[in-house]
Amino acid sequence: MDGLTHPIEYRYYTPEMKAIFTEEAKLQRWLTVEAALARAHARLGNIPWEAAEEISRKASTEYVKLERVKEIEKVTRHDVMAMVEALSEVCEGDAGKYVHLGATSYDIVDTALALQLRDALNVIEDRLKELLGVLLDLAERHKETVCVGRTHGQHALPYTYGMKFAIWAWEVRRHLERLREVRRRAVVGKMSGAVGTMAGFGEAGPEIQRLVMEELGLEAEPVSNQVVQRDRHAEVVFLLALIAATLEKIGKEVRNLQRTEIGEVYEPFFRGQVGSSAMPHKRNPWRCERLCGLARVVRSNVMPALEDIALEHERDLTNSSVERVIIPETFILVDFMLSEAIKILRGLEFNYENIRKNLELTGGLIMAERILNELVKKGLARQETHERLREIAVRCWKEKRSFREELLKDPVISSVASPEEVDEWLRPEGYIGSAVRLVEESVKELREFLHSS
Repeated sequence: MDGLTHPIEYRYYTPEMKAIFTEEAKLQRWLTVEAALARAHARLGNIPWEAAEEISRKASTEYVKLERVKEIEKVTRHDVMAMVEALSEVCEGDAGKYVHLGATSYDIVDTALALQLRDALNVIEDRLKELLGVLLDLAERHKETVCVGRTHGQHALPYTYGMKFAIWAWEVRRHLERLREVRRRAVVGKMSGAVGTMAGFGEAGPEIQRLVMEELGLEAEPVSNQVVQRDRHAEVVFLLALIAATLEKIGKEVRNLQRTEIGEVYEPFFRGQVGSSAMPHKRNPWRCERLCGLARVVRSNVMPALEDIALEHERDLTNSSVERVIIPETFILVDFMLSEAIKILRGLEFNYENIRKNLELTGGLIMAERILNELVKKGLARQETHERLREIAVRCWKEKRSFREELLKDPVISSVASPEEVDEWLRPEGYIGSAVRLVEESVKELREFLHSS
């Protein structure tokens, strides 16, 4: 752990995503692109096959050591040129003189970045699928777990936990759809030279670019300058910020439901875990709070990604330093957040006693809408009845009276409704509408989506 300074190096990461963004992994992708370029030249007869084969053999961090590249960079002050020199010097015969032929640095950097983005988006896609599966399990399990729904922080109407999870599940599906669209637009490379004219490759430029991208499994930028245009990369960062916002939404909801005065749902709390260094009784929702905090960092990376789009003329270097920070950081943080959200949701604890207590906390006032509708069916005028119920509700709230008793004492209401009917109307489970059906249909459709994707 010595020498590590950024929490994504030692705290907020998963091994799968971190491995994609190490210096050595980036170097290997650069070398992979150089090898593909050499083979494209050989296919067109521009360089000997033997040279392309030697370059391909040595285009590996097994031969081109990161330490050697850094050593050369101290002299060249140019990381790509340092890589080119390091690869050239390990190639036998005269193969080294054909390395990087006709290319500019960002032919290598941007094409390698496309490989990185593809791998990283694949990890994010797998995490989203796993999260969707967990949410569907929860939705199915709790489709009939009736709770109080809250709007503006106030008790509103009966609701179900299954609906809460189904709503989140649909949002995750939309992220998967967005990801597939973004991947199509972002996983794009180029082999077009210093200003995009392909002049360094002569007449063979378009064919070299086609061959390189075909071998690497990438789309080619149709027309470029010195770089792949940064709207593509900004869209990736924005996608990740959207995912982080959903995770923040989930984290915030669980945090609020865990409040002492609510106490319906709790994030996992393990044997021996400490909530507070000062207060032994505390059970803080720190994992959900961490989701909400890291979402702020991810969101902050959207602005510099957007600012990277407006480079000067055929390019300047202002995007480079920014991307070295925000692309690894954003991917690593969002992947970690997804992994954490999956663990939190898998281990959610429900306090059914508190769910019921909160459902009945207003003494039936949350059923006022149902009572209004039922009384209208009995022939009472809607607006007059609404005002009558409002006055009764205010009286019950201020004077701590029984809503049921006040309803039955009202001469107009009692003239059309029996005590048995009022009791039925006050039953929360009888007023959840199509909640169960909506959840069941959602689970069915989203499971089909998961299985087909």
